[in-house]
Amino acid sequence: MIDIEGLPAPDDAPEVGKCVRIERPEPGLVVLVLDPPHRKAVVLDMPLMRDLDLALEELERDGGVRGIVITGKEPLHFAFGADLDALESVTDPRLVERVVDVGHQAFGRLSRMRALTVAAIGGPVPGGACELALACDRIVLANSPKSKIGLPETQLGIIPAWGGAHRLPRRVGIVAGLEAILKGRLFDARRAKKMGLVDRLTEPEFLARIAADVALGRDRSKRASRGWKKWLVDKNPLAAAIVTRQARKTVMAQTRGKYPAVLEMVEIVPRAPRVSMKDAARIEAAIASRVATGPVAKSLIGIFRASEAAKKLGRTPDGKRPRPIEHGAVIGAGVMGGAIASVMAERGVATRLGDLDAATLSRSLAEHQKEIEKKRKRRRLEPHLADAALDRLDGTTAPIAEGGYARAQIVIEAVAERLDVKRAVFGELAKVVAHDALLATNTSSLSVAEIAEGLPHPERVVGLHFFNPVRKMPLVEVVRGPATSDEAVASAAALALALGKTPVIVKDVAGFLVNRVLGPYLDEALRLFDAGVEPEKLDRALLEFGMPMGPLRLLDEVGFDIAKHAAASLFEAYGERMTPCNVLDSFVDTGRLGRKTGKGFYVHDGKSKEPALADDLGARRSSTRLAGMTEAEIAERCVLAMGNEALRCLDEGVVAGKAELDLASVFGTGFAPFRGGLARYLDSIGEQELVRRLKAIGAAPDVKERKGKGRFEVREKRSEVGSGAGS
Repeated sequence: MIDIEGLPAPDDAPEVGKCVRIERPEPGLVVLVLDPPHRKAVVLDMPLMRDLDLALEELERDGGVRGIVITGKEPLHFAFGADLDALESVTDPRLVERVVDVGHQAFGRLSRMRALTVAAIGGPVPGGACELALACDRIVLANSPKSKIGLPETQLGIIPAWGGAHRLPRRVGIVAGLEAILKGRLFDARRAKKMGLVDRLTEPEFLARIAADVALGRDRSKRASRGWKKWLVDKNPLAAAIVTRQARKTVMAQTRGKYPAVLEMVEIVPRAPRVSMKDAARIEAAIASRVATGPVAKSLIGIFRASEAAKKLGRTPDGKRPRPIEHGAVIGAGVMGGAIASVMAERGVATRLGDLDAATLSRSLAEHQKEIEKKRKRRRLEPHLADAALDRLDGTTAPIAEGGYARAQIVIEAVAERLDVKRAVFGELAKVVAHDALLATNTSSLSVAEIAEGLPHPERVVGLHFFNPVRKMPLVEVVRGPATSDEAVASAAALALALGKTPVIVKDVAGFLVNRVLGPYLDEALRLFDAGVEPEKLDRALLEFGMPMGPLRLLDEVGFDIAKHAAASLFEAYGERMTPCNVLDSFVDTGRLGRKTGKGFYVHDGKSKEPALADDLGARRSSTRLAGMTEAEIAERCVLAMGNEALRCLDEGVVAGKAELDLASVFGTGFAPFRGGLARYLDSIGEQELVRRLKAIGAAPDVKERKGKGRFEVREKRSEVGSGAGS
């Protein structure tokens, strides 16, 4: 039996043998059911791994066993992978090596069983659960939309160290295996079968029977064979070297070398088919001990845990789920409103999109059809689901009183960013929708309280702030106004989750959270540009820090007119420290607004994959006094401008805590995920050092002379840093 003494385990771990149930439904067949009594959801923690190995050890002595099926309590509930709570707490590399050894002992024993072993799986099968299945002779997967299987470990800064890094490429080939591991993809049932990751699909209700038939040879489902590709590609050192070289080049371009786990996988996955499983265990343990105890893994696991916690926001404080939203509406068919309505329709909400302008409405409806047809063509949507998504969106140009909104359980307004317009829209809606229908505003700069003022039942008014582009941006700010009820907040968060988004609940303040912290960051970048920092150097500095794009490039994407309006709103709300730089004024005055007009700091010709810097930027600067700043100094200025404002947000209770701030900063601003978010990054600096750096920036001559220097002020009241963000 595996020795787990001293390894991380839950406090309520059951006695030996209780986590795996042994059933013998017919002669020659044994079914091992993963059913730990101490957990609602099956996690491959140390007690379960011990009991799995113990059960297999017992079966090794039973000469009458011809087939073994490993399954979960229900067809669509197998296991959710390894115990991330335990892994996050481990800082000793030697403990990680022992945990890896536990997995290899148990799965190695499974792979060596004389009887045919079958994994009967369904629902989510990520990480360690997938590795358990890969150790079996055959894999039977429930054909359900809920079934997703793969190895997402690199997205958490760790590696598939229980044999997955070697067994997956052996099964599907080094090219497909490497791509799956680097991207951390979870594959649906059909894709998994097509690529050879699983051997057999069946409907969930038949999973147990089909798995038993396969285990006993009544169903002769064969394991996918690589054929000639196994020798020409998978076991060919030259082919492996080519794959490694190209993958390393791609990974470095995408990550700038900031994510150690993916770089490790680039080196070992292409060699996997030529490595024994004994050597694989040694290799994976050595790598895992390095990456799992490093800061990148801790940061990424923290973000993952925060995103999982956000899924609980779709409930009221007493744990009740709000009624599901089946009928909704969006007023305003512009870029934001049209995209929100499209996502709602695709995700199962019958949606009415209203706009008084017929041309605007037609464009949005056409864009919806284009998006759905693209997914149908790429087989990301089944034909019947694509048809349903098209049918669920309709449009109207009728006034609100005649627009057919009475059945809507939620109406989201995405009209002009003017208080009087939004109040008028909600005033008309209040006359036609039910008294408990949610009225949600997608405003990015106006007060939810002021929008709700004078409306009947203001408790059902909530902010639902999506980010552009709606389909790509994962975050939605759920804005709680002073009168907003817990039920309205939970319903709005539940809708965001149903749309595949991650909600963060924020206080009703100017800029809410994301735009409020992003404003000083972008403005500081503009000030540095204006004072002589070369634009390519400026953007490169923040790319090197870990941002997905430089601040000047981001301003091009946002649009200079929108950025200027947002900066003015923050200045109006917060005063001197938010004094905006005026460098964008001349751009806006001449209609040069960024990507949407083809030119901003960059030239966007629609032909080049990456835009080139404009050649007239030198004339746009007022001085060259800061031309000698280093890239590290540039990044620190911009990031600490953002970070100091984030600490103010924590002080004021704009967001619940550090974990939520980290989640919003990563998902909303693109803050470097490998650093774990703004709060975790500030914690890594430490309070005394942070104060020293802020004072040093505040004392710099260019900062002392300007308006807006207050953004670097060190206040007496400050959210505690240095104790571990997100914990």
